[in-house]
Amino acid sequence: MIQKIAGLSGMTDQVIATDFLISTKSAVRNLSFALTESVTPDVREVLREQLSYAIEAHEKISQYMMEKGYYNPSDLDKQLQVELKASKAALKLAR
Repeated sequence: MIQKIAGLSGMTDQVIATDFLISTKSAVRNLSFALTESVTPDVREVLREQLSYAIEAHEKISQYMMEKGYYNPSDLDKQLQVELKASKAALKLAR
C-alpha cells in the first residue's frame, strides 16, 4: 500500500535484487581475499567451494536483473536511465 502511494510499486523487486547482487559481489571479493591469505589445505578447499557458490549466485542474480531490465552492464545509457529512475524514487521517498 505504501509503495503504491509513493509510486514505487515496481521498485521493491529491483531494490531487493540490487542489494542481493551487491552482497554477492562483496562475498566474491571477500572470499577471494580469504583464499589468498589461507594456508591450510582444508580451509582453502572450503573457501574455494564457497567462492564457487558465490560466483554462481552472482551469475543467477545478474541474469534475473538483466531479464527484468534492472541491470544493463553492456548498455551504459540504458543503465543510466535505470539509475536515474531509482534516484528519483529515492528522492520522492525522502520528501
